[in-house]
Amino acid sequence: MRAVATGLLLAMAALFVVSTLLTRQHHGWAFVRAFAEAAMVGGLADWFAVTALFRHPLGLPIPHTAIIPRNKDRIGDSLAAFLRSNFLTPSVVSRRMKRLDLAAGLGRLLARPPSGKLRGGRLAATLLEGLADERLGKLVKGIAVQRLRDLSLAPLAGQLLSAAMAEGRHRPLIDGAIDWIGRTLDANEGLFRKMIHERAGSILRWTGLDETLSTKILEGLFKLLAEMADDPDHPLRAKTEEALLQLAGRLQHEPETQERVARFRDAMIANPAVGRWLDGMWESARAAMLRAVRDPQEAMAGRLGEMLRQAGETLQNDERLRIAVNRFARRATVGIVAAYGDGIVALVSDTIRGWDASTVTQRLETAVGRDLQYIRVNGTLVGGLVGLVIYAVSLAIG
Repeated sequence: MRAVATGLLLAMAALFVVSTLLTRQHHGWAFVRAFAEAAMVGGLADWFAVTALFRHPLGLPIPHTAIIPRNKDRIGDSLAAFLRSNFLTPSVVSRRMKRLDLAAGLGRLLARPPSGKLRGGRLAATLLEGLADERLGKLVKGIAVQRLRDLSLAPLAGQLLSAAMAEGRHRPLIDGAIDWIGRTLDANEGLFRKMIHERAGSILRWTGLDETLSTKILEGLFKLLAEMADDPDHPLRAKTEEALLQLAGRLQHEPETQERVARFRDAMIANPAVGRWLDGMWESARAAMLRAVRDPQEAMAGRLGEMLRQAGETLQNDERLRIAVNRFARRATVGIVAAYGDGIVALVSDTIRGWDASTVTQRLETAVGRDLQYIRVNGTLVGGLVGLVIYAVSLAIG
């Protein structure tokens, strides 16, 4: 397009020379010469204007030329300020996010995943492979550990226990405990008899009553367990439930119990086995994401895919969940903008400041593209037409 604009200017120059020579033979060529003369002026003026934006015309340091390279830092600051005030403000982002139903879109994507590879899959895979860096793995692990340390485990456990007991979900646990105690007694009957024999007095052992005593004790225990298993309202069951309710209350309201649970939590987190478990969780998650990006159909074919599809259908059909997810996404995005908006615009400004003048010129010229040369073409043609009109008017007046 630059060649076309320059060629048109040269054509006007040639036409001006030819028409000047032929004007002596016929006066009609004077109109052609007026057109060509004004077209050259218009084309040259617009060439100068376009060139002066990006560089010095013909390399001459004419004042007020090479405008963009000389002001690239100010342009970068202005662009960054424009982004900050018009796009990266919490109010603008929140208003825009209110019009987006991200939860429904995510639900449709999960319920009906696209066939073939995901768009941007190669880029996503490259990014995920880069996340294997040991330092980043430690960072993810550190964040997880900090979240676990910040978790108030005792009140949460107390609330869960209270809710479970209110709905009767603790009864199967008590049934399981009774069954386990019964099976343990049955499997270790010889050990219990030996313990009773060793603790019985010498008279009981001499008379053989220790064996009778151990039998009675075991029979009594088995009978008690059977009664507890058959009777949901057994007094010992009631005592057990009372103890669980008291434990739930202490977990929620007793600082001493909460402190003991916190110490237990910290000891578990400090255990090397937990650290290895977190490392394994991170690697498994990264590997699963890589598989999903590289082959989404295979990733969606197993149990994980079924779970994701169910989650997608739930997101589409459950209005309350969809509202909650959209609200969370909106708040998270607004929070990111509020926290990192200045950093984002500083990145734009600093990046443009770091470019040299030729890079700025090349990138802006490329961004604007062919329209710059159309300015020159239009200037040549419009200038010629204006010159023709002026010449015709001058003849009419004269």
